[in-house]
Amino acid sequence: MTTIDKPVSAAIIGLGWWGRKMVTLVNAGGADMKFVRGVDPSAEAAAFASEKGLKFSSDMAEALADPEIEAVVLATPHSLHREQIEQAVAAGKHVFCEKPLDLTKAGAEASVNLCRQAGLVLGMGHERRFEPPIAEILQAAADGRLGRLLQIESNFSHDKFLALDPSNWRLKADQAPAGGMTATGIHLTDLAVKLMGRPIDVRVACENLASAIPQGDTMSAHIRFENGGTAYVSATLSTPFISRFAVFGTNGWIEVRDKAHVEAPEGWVVTEGWKNQRITVREVEPAEPVRDNLRAFAHAVRGKSEYPISGEDMINNIALLEAIVRSAKTGALEKI
Repeated sequence: MTTIDKPVSAAIIGLGWWGRKMVTLVNAGGADMKFVRGVDPSAEAAAFASEKGLKFSSDMAEALADPEIEAVVLATPHSLHREQIEQAVAAGKHVFCEKPLDLTKAGAEASVNLCRQAGLVLGMGHERRFEPPIAEILQAAADGRLGRLLQIESNFSHDKFLALDPSNWRLKADQAPAGGMTATGIHLTDLAVKLMGRPIDVRVACENLASAIPQGDTMSAHIRFENGGTAYVSATLSTPFISRFAVFGTNGWIEVRDKAHVEAPEGWVVTEGWKNQRITVREVEPAEPVRDNLRAFAHAVRGKSEYPISGEDMINNIALLEAIVRSAKTGALEKI
C-alpha cells in the first residue's frame, strides 16, 4: 500500500458522547482514516479506549509526540480549541475540529491562518454539508438551477440536553451561549454562509421558556447578507428533535427534513417546488455524513482533493456566531 492510499493515522482528543461516536464510525471503515490513539482525562474514557484498541493518555502532549500520529480530531469544549490547535500545529499535525471553531472571529482567524501558514489541513465538524440532500442543494445553488437565492428557513432543535447533569459544559452560558446556537444552530449558519455569502447583520430573540438552561432554551436569529437575501435560524433546546433546512430561489425551492438525529441517521424527506412544475416529495436513504466529512478531511491530508469547507467560510461563520451571541443578550440588531 502506497502512502497516498494508507489510511490517515489519527488521535481523538475527547472521548465523550461525540468523540466515541466518531471512533466507532471511523474505525468501522470507509473513512480512509483510523483512530489509533485516544486522549481524555477520565478513567471511564480509558476503559472505552481499551475496548476499541486505542493507545490512551490523559493529556494531549503524549499523542502529539507520537510520530505515528498524522492528525488530531478535537471533540473537546470550544474554549479549548484555539490552544489545542496551536499545540497540534506546533507538532506538525493536521487538525479536524468539532464545531464551533471558536467563539470569536479573531480566534477563528488565528486558527485558520496558523494552519494555512504551516501547510496543514484544518477540517470542521460541519457534517450537514455531507448529507446527500443538502449536498444536492449546494450543487443546485452553485450551478444556478435555483436561480437568484432569496431566503433560507431553518430549524435544528432537540431536547437531549434536558437530561444532562447541570455541571456539563454544554449547559454553561459562557461555554455554549445563545440557546442552541453552538450545539445545533452553528450548522445552519454554516450552510447559510456557504449559500448566501458574507453576513452583514443579525437580530436575535433568545428566551428561557421551558427549562432552567442558563443560556436560554428558545433562540431564533434573522440574518441579512452583503449580496442581499435573508436567513432565519432557529435552535431550541426544549422541543423534540426537528431538523429542517429550506432554501428559496427564483427558479425553485427545496426543503430537507431529517427523519432522525445525525447520531443515528434514518434518511431524509425532500420536498421540492420548481417553476411551472408540481410540488414533489421524495425520500432519501440513510447515509453517514460524519464519516464522509472525516473522509474528505483524510483525502485533503493525503493531497487527493481540497477540503471543501474553506477557511473564509469558517471565519465568516464564527463572525456571525459572535454577533448572534451579542444580540442574544440585548435583542438589538448587531453588525457583523
